[in-house]
Amino acid sequence: MNNQRILLSLFAIYLVFAILLNSVGTVILQVINSYGVSKSAASVLEGFKDIPIGIVSFLVASQLPRFGFKRAMLTGLGIVTAACLCMPLLPGFWTAKLLFLCVGVSFALVKVAVYSSIGLLAGDRKEHAGMVNTLEGVFMVGVLGGYWLFSAFIDSADPTSTAWLNVYWVLAGICALAFVLLWTTEMDESGTRVDGDSPLQEFFAMLRLVAKPLVCIYVISAFVYVLIEQGIGTWLPTFNNEILKLPAPMSVQATSTFAAGLAVARLGAGAIMRRMHWYPVLNSCLLAMAALVVLTLPLADNVQANPEINWLNAPVAAFILPLIGLFMAPIYPAINSVMLSSLPKHQHSAMTGLLVIFSALGGTTGSLITGSVFEAYDGQFAFYLSLVPIGMILLSLYFFRRAVERDGGADFTGVAASAPH
Repeated sequence: MNNQRILLSLFAIYLVFAILLNSVGTVILQVINSYGVSKSAASVLEGFKDIPIGIVSFLVASQLPRFGFKRAMLTGLGIVTAACLCMPLLPGFWTAKLLFLCVGVSFALVKVAVYSSIGLLAGDRKEHAGMVNTLEGVFMVGVLGGYWLFSAFIDSADPTSTAWLNVYWVLAGICALAFVLLWTTEMDESGTRVDGDSPLQEFFAMLRLVAKPLVCIYVISAFVYVLIEQGIGTWLPTFNNEILKLPAPMSVQATSTFAAGLAVARLGAGAIMRRMHWYPVLNSCLLAMAALVVLTLPLADNVQANPEINWLNAPVAAFILPLIGLFMAPIYPAINSVMLSSLPKHQHSAMTGLLVIFSALGGTTGSLITGSVFEAYDGQFAFYLSLVPIGMILLSLYFFRRAVERDGGADFTGVAASAPH
């Protein structure tokens, strides 16, 4: 099989889902403006995305080797193509819920299949790390491009306009192209499952992984990380719009700085991790995140609306706060690399399933908490609360390192990989 063509297909798929998954913050802002939906009601869109990811991953992750990774990815692409077409054809808040439901179901299939496919292509840990780091870099480029793509369709003169829905014609076309590319690519999926195991045995084998202390601490760490990332990333456009008084298009564009930081840091994570142990690097990142929150949020106090606002006179906080993505980015990649590299290939699908489940739960929890606090108090207080999970993940990483040294039986200093939300 042609490894380069397969990688190109995986990159195209992740680019599509990067845009769709991370558009939830922009769509929350737009449904509030276009449909008059409250913040607490709009925050459920994160749940419509993340809860199906968790449920579907739980039910099918262990069965995907039997179903076929290529078939799973094609199914996911077909579902989201149809959902994107529904958005401009049947405009409404319920359609947005349906879209993210479809995105969640599809991503559960796609993420497990993509991760397991990388395992088939890589010859060793370093090659695996390099491939996944590149994949994650492409994912974050998609996130970054998605903010600008959506902002191009938002009518800043009329906040209630539904012109932004036209972006889904473009997204449907990208999904269709990714479908055709994968459909015409040959994949060899041998060696992805243990012959003779029944579907029930494969399912319970996945559940037994959680009983291992190392895996337990790992999924807790992943849960808390995604809680932080989604809580900030989802509500940053609304924070920019309501607290920093930026117009809706600028609010979305400013959030792209957050995605850019994630992209740059993830692309550079491999080189850093090959030279340094992952534990002190991640601790330094978490402390830098906390410092950035404490130092930057006071700059958002009492910002006055300016009808002549532009990039030259925008509040300083609009440029500094999104830089938290630079320090946040290496955390999730590193812990996933440590975990997956310690498992045989036939367990990658099940382990990725568990990762997807807890990541989805973390994303929904983070968005709901931030949205509720945002509405009850204000955006500054909601973002200050991110200091709590930052402290929690500092603690969980301490126990994760101890479990790796005790149960992993290997030195993971030179391992670096990435994983999305």
